[in-house]
Amino acid sequence: MSTPTVAAPGSREGAALAQLVGDALAHAQGHAGTEDAAEVRAITDAMVRLLIGAPLRSDGKLTVVSLAAEAGLRRNKLTHKHTGLKDLFYALVKARTPVPDELPDSARARAVKQRQHLARVRAERDDLRGQAQLLARIVHVLEIENSKLKENNAALEQQVAVRASVPDLTRRKPRP
Repeated sequence: MSTPTVAAPGSREGAALAQLVGDALAHAQGHAGTEDAAEVRAITDAMVRLLIGAPLRSDGKLTVVSLAAEAGLRRNKLTHKHTGLKDLFYALVKARTPVPDELPDSARARAVKQRQHLARVRAERDDLRGQAQLLARIVHVLEIENSKLKENNAALEQQVAVRASVPDLTRRKPRP
């Protein structure tokens, strides 16, 4: 088992762990097939190179795509066949870049301000949704009333047309 000679601050433990796990998996899978053991060895070596910041074949980003490129394998080998190694890689990356417990005051204030703004925007969105639903109901009621008025108007026009065709004899002046 070899340990990396060049290490970035905070990545030595992750690289050593990746190397140790890789050695154990390669040894365990060595009996199952040399192809699997070679893939495991390539993946763990690539993990070590990425974690210490010394990539040979990839862009050096801490992603599965870069890990696959660094190992010289297709990405589906990590996402379908060696999922445990993929999960180990993500865990090591997460452990390598811890989230700070304490934010600086300016960042905390900015985060609080963003949360307040988000709450205002969500409240406004909910209010606008309610108004849109109310307007939809109003439009629906007005459409019904409009159709009823059109029916009544058509009936009135028909009555007027009937009355217009019959002469009103009561309004005529009698002839002398």
